[in-house]
Amino acid sequence: MTTATQHKKAGTGMTRIIVATSFSFVVTQLDVTIVNVALPHIASGLSVHVAGLQWVVDAYTLPFAVLMLSAGVLGDRFGSRRTYLIGLGIFAAASLACGLAPNIATLIAARAAQGAGAALLIPSSLALLSHAAANDHSLRARAVGLWTASGGIGIAAGPVIGGLLVAGMGWRSIFLVNVPLCAAGALLTIRTVSSNKHGDATHHLDPVGQLLSILALTGLTCSVIEFRPLGIHHPLVIGGAILAVVAGIGFYIAETKSSEPMLPFGLFHLPNFSPSVIFGTIVNLTLYGTIFVLTLYLQQARGFSALRAGLAYLPLMSTFIISNVASGVVASRTGPRLPMIAGAAVAVAGYALMSRLGTATPYFVMLLPFLVLPAGIGFAVPAMTAAVLSSVDRRRSGTASAVLNAARQTGGAIGVAIFGALVGSTPIQIVQGLRMASLISAALLLIATLVAWKSIRRTHGTVEIGKRIGFQID
Repeated sequence: MTTATQHKKAGTGMTRIIVATSFSFVVTQLDVTIVNVALPHIASGLSVHVAGLQWVVDAYTLPFAVLMLSAGVLGDRFGSRRTYLIGLGIFAAASLACGLAPNIATLIAARAAQGAGAALLIPSSLALLSHAAANDHSLRARAVGLWTASGGIGIAAGPVIGGLLVAGMGWRSIFLVNVPLCAAGALLTIRTVSSNKHGDATHHLDPVGQLLSILALTGLTCSVIEFRPLGIHHPLVIGGAILAVVAGIGFYIAETKSSEPMLPFGLFHLPNFSPSVIFGTIVNLTLYGTIFVLTLYLQQARGFSALRAGLAYLPLMSTFIISNVASGVVASRTGPRLPMIAGAAVAVAGYALMSRLGTATPYFVMLLPFLVLPAGIGFAVPAMTAAVLSSVDRRRSGTASAVLNAARQTGGAIGVAIFGALVGSTPIQIVQGLRMASLISAALLLIATLVAWKSIRRTHGTVEIGKRIGFQID
């Protein structure tokens, strides 16, 4: 077999692995925007107020965030492929339960199970990509860009698919659509991805750390979501805040003393790792929170139908795809610093433009922030992800990606809780909430821009330093 033939075969194999692992990002991101479009219909169908809708969103995001660290360890210990397939199975079963939920309590519980499945999917899919790319860092950057673009496809398709499904078959159908997608992803993974487990028996679970992280994040989210309907002096709100502080301190103490922590703090000493995690947390906090408020703006303040709202989202979401792919190409040539800085700066402009929307803003005026915002975020995120993956040893790739994505999902859950609390029930109050959320987001993304400018290395310095200190995906 000639060298050219070998390269062509390897390229085909890598493409199939990217497609197989991308199913996870598609279904997990699809469930963010597809649910947002259906929120008003869920509210009327199950008699739910705004705080209840926040729980429909955050019941998914919370376990997604808090279980991802343990999921990364599971992937490193028992094999990324096995963990990935289990995650697809859990996500499919939970989606079916969401679609059949008879009341809001059952729906929230099933959404939490979806989040648990998603937590298994993301770090294991990224680890599989890292294994396939081996020590080819340019290939990894391009693969991560394509993988992230698949999430952009899920985000872009979510509002349109959601609008069509809600209009034609009701809100329950938005969950049922995940079942065949998960089945296709599992079949393709079994046929494409090597059965080599890449396992490492030295990795252990950390039940104490896991429990404390769940308590801390749940307490924080509960306080932020419920303080508006219940009041800041309500025992549930105060108790949640106290629980968050106490459990958070306990988590830090437990992790620093544990011989096998679920959050290895040593990762944060690696070049590019800490600033990338901070960057990703800010991106998700602002994006998830803004999408939640923007959905209420389109359907409740502007009177858009679910389908029309989905179509209105299409330019915003589809721009992610182009910018994701472009980011992978640029990052593979220049390193992560340039696309992270440029992307965050563009996103600041997008949020600033969105803060100008009102109750009668023409759609062609809305279109500008709908294009600028995702162009910036989509350009920054793949480079950020590649920076993290190139900082660590291959055996820790699942854990490292889990740390990054756990931080991002935590940011998303907090963003929905905080920004949702800014929104009232009238169109004017919703517009005011959207404007405030957009201005807060612009300020936070400006901080993220400065973090990338000050702390992210200019080129592939992460890789070279990683070689010298022994942290590298090889």
